[in-house]
Amino acid sequence: MGKSRKTAHRPKQQAEAAKRTNGKYYAYALLLLVLVFFAAIRFRLRTMPLERDEGEYAYSGQLMLQGIPPYKLAYTMKLPGTEAAYAAIMAVFGQTPAGIHLGLILVNAATIVLIYLLAARLSGRMGGVVAAASYAALSTSFSVLGVPAHASHFVVFFAVAGILVLLKAMKTGRLWQLFASGFLLGLAFLMKQPGIAFGVFGGLYLLRCEWKRPIEWKSLLSKLGCYGAGVVLPFVLTCLVLLAAGVFRNFWFWVFTYAGQYTSENSPALGLAAFIQTFPAVVGPAVWVWLLAGVGLTALWWHPESRRHATVIGGLLFFSFLAVCPGFFFREHYFILMLPAVALLAGIAVHATTEELSGKGGMALAAIPALVFSAALGYAVFEQRAFLLEKDPVVVCEERYSTNPFPEAVVVAQYLDEHTAADEPVAVLGSEPEIYFYAKRHSATGFIYVYGLMEKQKYSLEMQKKMIGEVDSARPQYLVIVKNRLSWLSKEGSPEALSMAAWIQSLLGGYELVGIAERVGKHTEYRWDDEARAYRPHSQNIVGVFKRKS
Repeated sequence: MGKSRKTAHRPKQQAEAAKRTNGKYYAYALLLLVLVFFAAIRFRLRTMPLERDEGEYAYSGQLMLQGIPPYKLAYTMKLPGTEAAYAAIMAVFGQTPAGIHLGLILVNAATIVLIYLLAARLSGRMGGVVAAASYAALSTSFSVLGVPAHASHFVVFFAVAGILVLLKAMKTGRLWQLFASGFLLGLAFLMKQPGIAFGVFGGLYLLRCEWKRPIEWKSLLSKLGCYGAGVVLPFVLTCLVLLAAGVFRNFWFWVFTYAGQYTSENSPALGLAAFIQTFPAVVGPAVWVWLLAGVGLTALWWHPESRRHATVIGGLLFFSFLAVCPGFFFREHYFILMLPAVALLAGIAVHATTEELSGKGGMALAAIPALVFSAALGYAVFEQRAFLLEKDPVVVCEERYSTNPFPEAVVVAQYLDEHTAADEPVAVLGSEPEIYFYAKRHSATGFIYVYGLMEKQKYSLEMQKKMIGEVDSARPQYLVIVKNRLSWLSKEGSPEALSMAAWIQSLLGGYELVGIAERVGKHTEYRWDDEARAYRPHSQNIVGVFKRKS
């Protein structure tokens, strides 16, 4: 009798097993479709000229490949993780915009897969696919400047990997997994300072989960110690390497001392105004995906299964937002740091509403959330179809970045490459480090940005004197002067701007104009040598190339 009952149940068990297997393969197929579609968009745009931040990372990474440590020839207030990531990418794919963007395609694809794995743990395979597709669309959006290889992409990759390993470690209790999760979250911090928010989140989540159980102090201290050691190890190793390279003093000044001044520049009131101005534009093209994420946030209260994950999802959302806040600048690409949490909430929304509807009206009603999400995703791509699917990458760069001279930097750098020796430094007076990268020339000064010299902060005068001394000492054969408000962000009538203008005017006495690039409407006028000297500019958006007089 028992045997026949077992035999009767076997077909049902086999059918359920087959259903689970098929569901897994359907999920993998959809995930692959998402990966290929958004990778194809990024591949189409791979030759887009580098923007300013990319230029900084690319030039610093290029110096690393030459054996020159960070902060020696290029001063930057960012931790060196993203520069090292660029160096690794360029070692494989080449020192070009296309090579850098190919590397980002792989980083983005890996992050999408990690988002799927994390979401699948929290809301099943359907939630995993929805979260992965949401992150793919949101992180490719031009509303967050998602196509350029910003540091935020690298922060997110290590942060999501670290959180995924942390959840596994919480289940197994293995100390080496806690250390590994901490190490990954420490690497997220090394990519850019706001990444520390994810490390703090991981530590507090670990502490809260342990606190809910009967406390064994020895076990708790061991777990926190392993996790904390993993978090701090990448930074400690970085400090030791920079100390051995003789650049630790520069590193500390720029990354902590000056960066502290920089992030205190904005008041909370100005920050609120910046957030109110930026956030609607960030959400705009993918507004329906963000609204679905809002539904997912409410599901943490009304859906029993999702409620079990309220701490990890709610905590991740909160600390992701904190990561966007330093300095109260709220620039578009900072919001990339929030996208994993938003994507996870979108996955929870579809999973929770599907379960609710399937219990009330069968398969027909249960299909509605997936259809709504598909429409939301389609709308996000359709709204940006011109940038994502149609226009030439250079045109996209010109239109998205206004008068910033990013396309012009390519042509100017080519001229410098043709007219200077490989070991001959050049000076770019402006904030266009991508010129050094394209030309493969060292800067005559470590100040690859002039923003800091224009700010009303206590180090600005000292920094100006240092830059002037470095340029005067190097006596570069070629000088590039960027006349563009967005490259200087100088305050009208400020002493900083006036003193720099006076020095540049005196410096030009020893140089002659040999090249000019001017953005006029939707095209750029280029003039070289005698034609440049005879040219009369029509705007305030000019890149001038000057050669030292014999």
